[in-house]
Amino acid sequence: MIPASIKVKHGDLPDVPGVYFYFDKDEKLLYVGKATSLKRRVGSYWSKAHERRIEEMVAQIVRIDYIETPTVIEALVLEANKIKALRPKYNILARDDKTFLFLVITNEPFPKPLLIRGHELRQMGVNPFAKYSPPARGSFDSELTVEEGVRGDGRAAEKFLRVFGPYTSGHSLKIALELIRRIIPWSTCEPPEVTGRMRGCFNSQIGKCPGVCRGTISRTEYRRYIRQLILFFEGKKVRLERELEREMKRAVKELRFEDAALYRRRLGALQHIQDIALLSREDHELPFSREPSEGTINLEGRVEAYDISNISGTSATGSMVVFEEGKPVKDKYRKFKIKTVSGPNDVAMLEEMLRRRLQRVLPTARGGIKGGGSRSWELPEIMIIDGGLPQVNRVQEVLDELGVKVPIIGIAKGFDRKQDRLVFDRSNEELVRVAVRGKELFQRARDEAHRFAVKYHRILRSKKLLK
Repeated sequence: MIPASIKVKHGDLPDVPGVYFYFDKDEKLLYVGKATSLKRRVGSYWSKAHERRIEEMVAQIVRIDYIETPTVIEALVLEANKIKALRPKYNILARDDKTFLFLVITNEPFPKPLLIRGHELRQMGVNPFAKYSPPARGSFDSELTVEEGVRGDGRAAEKFLRVFGPYTSGHSLKIALELIRRIIPWSTCEPPEVTGRMRGCFNSQIGKCPGVCRGTISRTEYRRYIRQLILFFEGKKVRLERELEREMKRAVKELRFEDAALYRRRLGALQHIQDIALLSREDHELPFSREPSEGTINLEGRVEAYDISNISGTSATGSMVVFEEGKPVKDKYRKFKIKTVSGPNDVAMLEEMLRRRLQRVLPTARGGIKGGGSRSWELPEIMIIDGGLPQVNRVQEVLDELGVKVPIIGIAKGFDRKQDRLVFDRSNEELVRVAVRGKELFQRARDEAHRFAVKYHRILRSKKLLK
């Protein structure tokens, strides 16, 4: 029960979704939080013993304010925007940059929403807490200019149109994005001019991707969806509803009845979001609790890159290079003399190398080497393959056969580095995130693997010529 000495807005807390604010005796903001029920959530701070820092914060509270929201998802959005604008003491102390999660909108012809950690943004020259000044009203594209706070040092800072957050619960944010995607579809795919094919992804078949992968939507039409997504996460849901209503009426006036029906369905879904499960873990997660990072790829961890070098199948070699904390670790490099493949077959050579590499982590009963200990190599956070779809598919087959779970990305060479194409499972949102964040790292690792493989190939070729 909240102590009587604490002043509560209107004398009581309503049993509705919203955002609450804790103030100390000097009227300094201590903490901002979201709630499915303001009454239950705020009351839980005084109902039982908590972690030391929570007790420290609670002891300073003298006033509680709140803002009611129509839905839980709007509470999630409002909380993040308030934390970014006000930076309350205990919100910032609760999580460091490694655990703060931000929603970014990439700055490219077909923008993508991605989830990125705060420390990763800082490494890219982006201040995730910078305040946003809206661009001047005008043409459609003028409303998708780069956020002022995102303009930082170098090319990396120009990668994003918007940075939303911080979000204190990645679990809730991911659920929110899934709910919104049914209303405002977006794509994590590349257009046919990049992929070279017109096949639609799974999400395009269920209405969550508007067809970038199939080339059925123009850049201008697609960016309208992104603009609507931005409006929602800026907390401008009412404005978004008005725009959808105007589009619906315009479609009716122009006798585009199918389009009008689509706008009506989207408007209705937006006005009646079923988000009751959005904060299902909320009552068990108070400040300073850490969310598990399971399933995320740490680009500061071990990254392995592989390449094959040969001339018409002769003196064939393979290389494995290791990067940690974004830097090469040369004492962990390994070279492989290809033994079982005759003739020019890079895919088969890559398979041999991967099988021999994975023997270093498999138990003996499943083909691993005997002894373990110093002969064992830890698995990487991600494997980078020099090659396109054939190489990536073969590596995935080997991993599946051996029961090893490691994410993989292939790099298909382009005319220059800007044209290099990353090949990976685009339905995997974590791989989409690291593909944007880590492309330059992956290219450097690929180049180093190529250099190392060529060096060993030349040594073998020289020895062969001397015989």
